[in-house]
Amino acid sequence: MSKSVLLLPGDGIGPEIVAEAEKVLHKVNEQFDLGLVFDSAHVGGAAIDATGVPLPDDTLDKARKADAILLGAVGGPKWDGLEMAIRPEKGLLGLRSNLELFGNLRPAILYPQLASASSLKPEVVSGLDILIVRELTGGIYFGQPRGVRELEGGERQGYNTYVYSESEIRRIGRVAFEAAQQRNKKLCSVDKANVLEVTVLWREIMEELSKDYPDVELSHMYVDNAAMQLVRAPKQFDVIVTGNMFGDILSDEAAMLTGSIGMLPSASLNSDKQGMYEPCHGSAPDIAGQGIANPLATILSAAMMLRYSLQAEDAAQAIEAAVSKVLDQGLRTADIMSDDGRKVTTREMGEAVLAAL
Repeated sequence: MSKSVLLLPGDGIGPEIVAEAEKVLHKVNEQFDLGLVFDSAHVGGAAIDATGVPLPDDTLDKARKADAILLGAVGGPKWDGLEMAIRPEKGLLGLRSNLELFGNLRPAILYPQLASASSLKPEVVSGLDILIVRELTGGIYFGQPRGVRELEGGERQGYNTYVYSESEIRRIGRVAFEAAQQRNKKLCSVDKANVLEVTVLWREIMEELSKDYPDVELSHMYVDNAAMQLVRAPKQFDVIVTGNMFGDILSDEAAMLTGSIGMLPSASLNSDKQGMYEPCHGSAPDIAGQGIANPLATILSAAMMLRYSLQAEDAAQAIEAAVSKVLDQGLRTADIMSDDGRKVTTREMGEAVLAAL
């Protein structure tokens, strides 16, 4: 039985890195007889240029029908002057909300070959393996009302609403607890319950859920302290669960502990395990078209896709082993370059992973 994969290259370096991941997917599709069928579509700025909107109906229809989606990146200064409602990022948010991709998994794993590339001392980050579970379709990014209004006297005021329902907190909490059960059985819930009522409820629900997972040790941490602890002693964490805005910030911070955000994949899942997979980095318009972007986060996102949505664990492990082998060989893109490494292009890195497979 075939399974469909939708490729959304997007903007900036997106087309370059997705092209390398696509080659890898075709290779494992052949090696493991996975029966994958591929399609592609526009999203973000590329979609605006082609159709005038960041998420065309055709793209959304293909996304709904796909078993899994691999996304490159969206956005860039070319579209910064557009109204907020039609900016490229609205295409990404639209996919998340329409497909109900509420659970974002962001692993922060330090490959031992890249310990020297981390901004922290090797003894602080060596062996790092954290999973951040971020709620993705609620919170302040989606809350209503929102906007910019004019007050008496003509002063403008911007406002957003930070809101979470009990059911939204419970479903992301269960994802996190179940993930912790498969790892080291430690879950840290990050909030700001000392000042935000929304996160008072968040903490209460996490405590209630913990009774269903007695084998998981639950702790709580304020987000400002969590940000500090990630750079002070990051290996204290196993699984972190938090809301949309806090997760956005903390996962990017955790990414830099691993040497480069160019190494970090992510998965966004709905309740049916349909998922959208993407690297944690952005569209990097300053290096787009130069052939120097790191494709490994996108290739590792493809491995996550095989694991979580396409039930192809052997193929996922093969890709991850190939990436590790390539790093053992000393091949490095510019973002992870070290004194003893050999600098390669985006395409050369992708070809090296293919060869390792």
